[in-house]
This record gives sequence, structure tokens and C-alpha cells, in this order.
Amino acid sequence: MKLGIIISSNDPETVWNAFRLGKFALGQGDTVNVFLLGKGVECESLDTEHFAVTQAMRDVVDGGGKIDACGTCLKLRNADAGEVCALSTLQDLYRLTRESDRVLTF
Repeated sequence: MKLGIIISSNDPETVWNAFRLGKFALGQGDTVNVFLLGKGVECESLDTEHFAVTQAMRDVVDGGGKIDACGTCLKLRNADAGEVCALSTLQDLYRLTRESDRVLTF
């Protein structure tokens, strides 16, 4: 299955769980593409004592998943794409939704 995950939250627990699901799906042999949108582009600054968000992101990428971050959303926050994210566009988000068998939003 091709799983698309759209993250627009900056709640550490929510984001951590989204990436945990992505890692699990990769372990099941699925394809996983994540798109960070809105507040979701803040993912790499969300680590807490209980939620290692950046490690969960690395786990997805190391497992063969892809993470894209909305360039417009980053620009609004005067930020750049992180270590594990590719700078992306609305076209990339459209492609994710069009090509995925299932799309989940967090």
C-alpha cells in the first residue's frame, strides 16, 4: 500500500505518533510519503523528554520513507527545510494525495 501522511500539527505527541505509524507501515512493506504543512513544518523543533520527534523522523527516512516540507509554510516562518526533509511545493502535496492508496492527516 502507498500511504500518504499529512502533518499540520505542532503538538509533539501527535507528530511523534504520526511518524511512529509511518515507521510501522514501512516495516510492513508499505511505501510511506509524509508532507509537512502549516505548523507541521516545525517538526524538527518539537523534541521533548517524552517524544523524540526528530528520531522518529529519521527512522522513517532510514526505513525508506520520504518527508517533504511545504516551502511556503517554511518561508512564512523564516525557516529552512530540515536535515531529513526536502523543500516541496503544493504540486508535491497534490501528487502525494493523488498517488497514495490512503491519506491520513495529523
